[in-house]
Amino acid sequence: MSIDSRQVAAGMLEAVPFARTLGFEFLEIAPEAEGGVRAVLRLPDTSATHNHVGGPHAGAIFTLGETASGAVVLAAFGQLLDRAVPLAVRADIAYRKLALGPVRATARLGRPPAEVVAELDAGERPEFPVQVEISTDDGVPTAEMTVIWTLRRQ
Repeated sequence: MSIDSRQVAAGMLEAVPFARTLGFEFLEIAPEAEGGVRAVLRLPDTSATHNHVGGPHAGAIFTLGETASGAVVLAAFGQLLDRAVPLAVRADIAYRKLALGPVRATARLGRPPAEVVAELDAGERPEFPVQVEISTDDGVPTAEMTVIWTLRRQ
């Protein structure tokens, strides 16, 4: 699988203006084994996104993780946008440690894309997870998130 990371980043920033508002940086969007996809996004450290203890607000961290998961979905299934709309179904996040400074979200597709496409082709509405690890810039994990996505036929 070939991924145009600049095109995916531009598509996300166009489709999700809030990602521009928060200043997300798209560091990497790359293929992984078995058709998987990985996306790494960064939230810079700015006072505008701080909470009462000086770190990024939980809402900004959640949005970073959800946006990283969306980048994975767009990279994996963007070729289907003429016949299916990707939608987040639900999300679960566990904040494990106070994050200070810039944070990164690393998202990975939880099912082989071929399985998801086969379900869509069979007339089903597939659901699939995207797992997200959120960490400080130096790699200390601070939160874990799972976003369940679906592809709704148009």
